[in-house]
Amino acid sequence: MLDIKFIRSDPEAVKESLRKRGGDTALVEAVLNLDKEKRELMAESEQLKNRRNVVSDEIAALKKSGGDAQAKILEMREVSQTIKDMDEKLRRLDAEMTECLMGIPNVLHKSVPEGESDEDNRVIREWGSPTAFDFEPLAHWDIGEHLGLLDFERAGKIAGARFTVYRDLGAKLERALVNFMLDLHTGQHGYTEIFPPFLVNRGSMEGTGQLPKFEQDMFKVEGSDYYLIPTAEVPVTNLLREEIVPEADLPIKYAAYSACFRAEAGAHGRDTRGLIRQHQFNKVELVKFAHPDTSYEELETLTGNAERVLELLELPYRTVVLCSGDVGFSSAKTYDVEVWMPSYGTYREISSCSNFEDFRARRANIRFKPSGGGKPRFVHTLNGSGVAVGRTVAAILENYQEEDGTVEVPEVLRPYLGGLEKLG
Repeated sequence: MLDIKFIRSDPEAVKESLRKRGGDTALVEAVLNLDKEKRELMAESEQLKNRRNVVSDEIAALKKSGGDAQAKILEMREVSQTIKDMDEKLRRLDAEMTECLMGIPNVLHKSVPEGESDEDNRVIREWGSPTAFDFEPLAHWDIGEHLGLLDFERAGKIAGARFTVYRDLGAKLERALVNFMLDLHTGQHGYTEIFPPFLVNRGSMEGTGQLPKFEQDMFKVEGSDYYLIPTAEVPVTNLLREEIVPEADLPIKYAAYSACFRAEAGAHGRDTRGLIRQHQFNKVELVKFAHPDTSYEELETLTGNAERVLELLELPYRTVVLCSGDVGFSSAKTYDVEVWMPSYGTYREISSCSNFEDFRARRANIRFKPSGGGKPRFVHTLNGSGVAVGRTVAAILENYQEEDGTVEVPEVLRPYLGGLEKLG
């Protein structure tokens, strides 16, 4: 959520950012109008409260001297009722303004390139070359079914579309990847491992910006306040909700494995086969709480941590900076790391790394205490996939497939699979 003081002081910056995103600036005007009305009403209310104090003293003095205080008492009642009515209106205005503020996306960082869609994203680096084959390569869903690693048919029977059952070596490969990623991020990249709840309350979803705007994409437990998490960034970011941490502790870095659950509303007809777009999938998430002065350095490091996973797995990838029209609601700047997928003949997103600046910290009230004293300040929060596990399985099956139908196991994963060199 943006600071109302910032919107008030520089509304054009907020409007310009919205225009770059392709959004409507009317919400900014609505917030400014509500803010003006609220401040004027607060000033009137304060004047009346001062008047009530004066009248109260006058009543006390009249009673003490034996004078008639009835007129003053009637005035007091009228003033008190007016104040009560004003306070009720202030509560309504405050609720309206908060609702409007929660509908305004983050202000884009100045380095974000302008554009309308993912077609305008800018490639900033590439690693490796697209895998070449001297035979006709198969899609990962065909490989997985042929080798008995993935069972889409039975998953459909027990759950429905966009679910997968991992079997035998497929399940072991998934687990090996989770352990490899967590070991890398905790052992070499300095993250503390977290294993969070997969259910969170509404306050947590609001703290990271999923609610109220994206409720249609969430799975909610009927008759309760619980939501299934769409990503571990929700519970992990909310670990520090309503807390103040010492400046010396920054940056705080967490790595978390979790299952993720997404309704994928609006994704009908897209990626209907395979592991790319699922209602349930596994992911290792990286979350940082950083000092505002160094958060963009932390974003570069975070993105590098995600890229390192693919480098060690020897999977070709490229990194793109998202254009203004493709940056997510809460983010100020985002990099996508995309892995080469032979069956698609293109790169597909496998990690998204974002700096939210103080947008989420303000919602969740996460602050730090400056070492030199002074008032607590909001931290900057960042997160990125480190990386999506199911998509990594898909990338390995496609890039490491061999003509005889087997799949070579990436060397870095072999210790996690008992030395196994091939699947199939």
